[in-house]
Amino acid sequence: MTVNELEQSVAQIRESCDAIRTAVSRKIVGQSKVIDQMLVALLSEGHCLLVGVPGLAKTLMVQSLSSALSLTFSRIQFTPDLMPADITGTEIIQDDQSTGHRELEFMPGPLFANIVLADEINRTPPKTQAALLEGMQERQVTVGGRTHALPAPFFVLATQNPIEQEGTYPLPEAQLDRFMFQLQVDYPNAAEELLMVQRTTGTEHQEIDAVFGVEDLAAATAFVRSLPVADHVAQFAIGLARMTRGENNVPASIQRHVSWGAGPRASQYLVLGAKAHALMNGRVTVDFADVIAVAHCVLRHRIRLNYAAQAEGVSTDQIIDQLIEQGISQASQVSHSEQVAEIFKSDNSRSS
Repeated sequence: MTVNELEQSVAQIRESCDAIRTAVSRKIVGQSKVIDQMLVALLSEGHCLLVGVPGLAKTLMVQSLSSALSLTFSRIQFTPDLMPADITGTEIIQDDQSTGHRELEFMPGPLFANIVLADEINRTPPKTQAALLEGMQERQVTVGGRTHALPAPFFVLATQNPIEQEGTYPLPEAQLDRFMFQLQVDYPNAAEELLMVQRTTGTEHQEIDAVFGVEDLAAATAFVRSLPVADHVAQFAIGLARMTRGENNVPASIQRHVSWGAGPRASQYLVLGAKAHALMNGRVTVDFADVIAVAHCVLRHRIRLNYAAQAEGVSTDQIIDQLIEQGISQASQVSHSEQVAEIFKSDNSRSS
């Protein structure tokens, strides 16, 4: 690819992302940061968990995003009586009128769509959650001993209410790790809430036109994968993930508050998310700022705080802020070659 072709591809992807933002803003007021993070996950082929109190338009946000993309969309309202077959599909007996024989035919469930909105995922039993997680990880489902591939691309955007926990089934850590991002949806400010009320209490109805197609998305995700990352940037991302495990000379406060940290999947998502973030901003050079931009989304559901942190009111985002500050401080004190050898120590150097 020539330099001109590279610049044209980057400019086209950036313009497409701007068009998606504009289309979604016709129905969603504010929440620009959350929308950008969702776009980063889509370009990285990752799944998102949206956490926020009721009434913050989490469901409408996902619906609006899907409307801006020429992709099939399906919504699943998770309830305590939902069974795996209700989302994956089931086999039914069909009569073959030409032969008179009966045979089993697979009827796909709502999981067979490009974008799946898993609404209130923590309200359904673990068996159904596991069926969804299989589809997220393997891009396929198993019904009646047969494997059925899910359509490509395939994205799951799940919502979760953090307030009402009675009668819910919290996702275990191993399943939370399948989500690339956990996005925190907060209240709008006063100006945004005023505009929201004005829009939704009148007669005007905004429609969202599709501005991004399947081929465009496939080309963009492939471009993200092909984007190079310098070793020192990748090591910075890896160092953040390893510091959550108590490695690399982390501050004592972090060691005191963190029960266990993020696994290698966090390092992969930090680098992949940084690539997509750089590309969305019209750059092909990934730097520390891109890693920092996605660090909270990648790490907040992969860090388990202990009782000391809960007693002192320390949040996961505060821990991540400390990790970023420590990583930047260390990176600014030594050269990139020394950074690899001294800051981000390997298992062999630690064991010696």
